[in-house]
Amino acid sequence: MIVTLTPNPSQDRTVVLETSLVRGAVQRVVSESSQAGGKGVNISRASVSAGIASIAVLPAPDDDPFVHELLAAGIDCRPVPHRASPRVNIAITEPDGTTTKLNSPGVPVTAATLDDLAQALRRRAETADWIVLAGSLPPGAPTDWYATLVADLAGGAARIAVDTSDEPLRALVAHLPQAAPHLMKPNGAELASFTGGDGDELESDPVAAARAARTLVDAGVETVLATLGGHGAVLVTRDGAWHATPPPTTVVSTVGAGDSSLFGYLLGDLRQLAPAPRLALAVAYGSAAAGLPGTTIPLPAQVHPDLVTVRELLDTQGG
Repeated sequence: MIVTLTPNPSQDRTVVLETSLVRGAVQRVVSESSQAGGKGVNISRASVSAGIASIAVLPAPDDDPFVHELLAAGIDCRPVPHRASPRVNIAITEPDGTTTKLNSPGVPVTAATLDDLAQALRRRAETADWIVLAGSLPPGAPTDWYATLVADLAGGAARIAVDTSDEPLRALVAHLPQAAPHLMKPNGAELASFTGGDGDELESDPVAAARAARTLVDAGVETVLATLGGHGAVLVTRDGAWHATPPPTTVVSTVGAGDSSLFGYLLGDLRQLAPAPRLALAVAYGSAAAGLPGTTIPLPAQVHPDLVTVRELLDTQGG
């Protein structure tokens, strides 16, 4: 069972352009789509497709169309009462797959709603294999709320994964090791945000990315899955480090690729795979998502871990 928390869910609208984006111009749209989303929601969606039980916890009115859309898709959505519908995010995709995202801040959240969300997770901490805290925090939430949640859930049977960025990520790192989750999934830019490195350089250099990820492991995090865009991903644990290269992929949209990678790793863990095939499954899910339009989450039949190349990284101890 994978329980996901999406504290700042979004209706994801994707606009596909006929030509490259030109600032200030009038351009033709090839297609557009809309889907209830958010990082945790995307992981629950992938879980349902793979036949893995999942519960999606999020703030929303009970009768909101967002909730009905998830339920109609077979996603066990457990909304915590909230005063307004989820925000709307817009993704603009160019012919070469370049994606520009316009993310709304979200509806301000109250302390009572945050308490209700936390309680919803506590109730499921003994029956879940993984609890995934994912995405940005809504206005009104303390930047260290994820850190507080990780520490609060640490005594339960479920393992905790966190995928966030910006201030919530820096606050979580600042609270290590007291608030160390079992798994963190930063990308290159997010690694750079607390190591002081350059995000593009980390993304293009797996050894440098693994060394940056090693700082989290040294601070108490059990496992770090660092996604590196077209350069694949690195996996770092106390026992070693590995780099996976994706198969050639025609990028259609990068939205949701990181979420798919995280689910692929969790699926490999639930299957009790060794680290290298676990990483291969993560990268296969991410590359499959990148080849699909909008926020489409790949089906298991579209995922090919046998086409992913994994190598062990030996020199990742230096900072």
